[in-house]
Amino acid sequence: MATYLVTGANRGIGYEYCRQLQAQGHEVIAVCRTASEELRQLGIRVEEGIELTSESAIAELRSRLGEMTIDVLINNAAIAKRIDLSHLDVASIREQFEVNAIAPLRLTHALLPLLKSGSKIALMTSRMGSISDNTSGGSYGYRMSKVALSMAGKSLAHDLKPQGIAVAILHPGLVQTRMTHFTVNGITPETSVKGLLQRIEQLSLDNTGTFWHSNGEVLPW
Repeated sequence: MATYLVTGANRGIGYEYCRQLQAQGHEVIAVCRTASEELRQLGIRVEEGIELTSESAIAELRSRLGEMTIDVLINNAAIAKRIDLSHLDVASIREQFEVNAIAPLRLTHALLPLLKSGSKIALMTSRMGSISDNTSGGSYGYRMSKVALSMAGKSLAHDLKPQGIAVAILHPGLVQTRMTHFTVNGITPETSVKGLLQRIEQLSLDNTGTFWHSNGEVLPW
């Protein structure tokens, strides 16, 4: 049994991570602003009231966790606001950077004392953050923030390798969640998370810093 901490755990991919990990017998710490009823019903440890863009909230979470060991830190919390060039909203772009890129790095830094050699970090980024794969433009805040998160993940992979901590940079696929308006073209959260957990299981110091699709494909930068 391992201890996993999952952010953005109240719904969608975050909730599905918690559900599958709990079913596998792992200890799960679900972090969110407000817990959903279905999350509460899992019977796992829920740390709510945590706004990840707040330095004081992250300090509060760190205090609540004490000196426990985290085996896998899954930075999943994110927002998506589709901004095109004709409706440029700089405030929204800044917000997406704060939530999608800066908050995961800040949380990872705060929780580093709870990680040990052999621990793993997963950053939930997006294929929309691939420069090479951008064939349609638009979505400025989301794309830009996910590029930044992927770069943070790559730097973390280098910086933490001497400590024995590996980092995965993960794209969940096109998933049927509220963020994608439950697109009929997507895969289910269950299918996505099953693949994501396989990627985390296969993560090692030899492949740390790799940008993976949940299906195992290595994605272009």
